[in-house]
Amino acid sequence: METSKFDIADYLDSKEVIAEYLNTVLEEGDSGDVITAIGHIAKAIGMTKISEETGLSRPSLYKALSDGSKPQFATIMKVLKAIGGQVQVHPV
Repeated sequence: METSKFDIADYLDSKEVIAEYLNTVLEEGDSGDVITAIGHIAKAIGMTKISEETGLSRPSLYKALSDGSKPQFATIMKVLKAIGGQVQVHPV
C-alpha cells in the first residue's frame, strides 16, 4: 500500500470551502497559522494568478507565505484581496 502526502490545497476547491477554512483558522489559530492558511489558499488558486493580481513575484509570495515568515501587513492584504477575501470585525 502506498500513501501520499496530504495537501490541504487539493481540497480548497470552492469559495465557500476557502472561506470556511480561513475563518476557522482565524478563530482557532495564531498569526503563523493564518499566514500558512493564506499560503495554502494561494496555492490552491494558483500562485501565478495571485502573483499577477498582487503585482508580487511568485518567489516573493512563496517566501512571504512560508512557515515561519513574517510578511508585511500590506502583503497579506494584497493576497487576501487576490484570493477574494476581506477582513471584517464583528463584536464578540
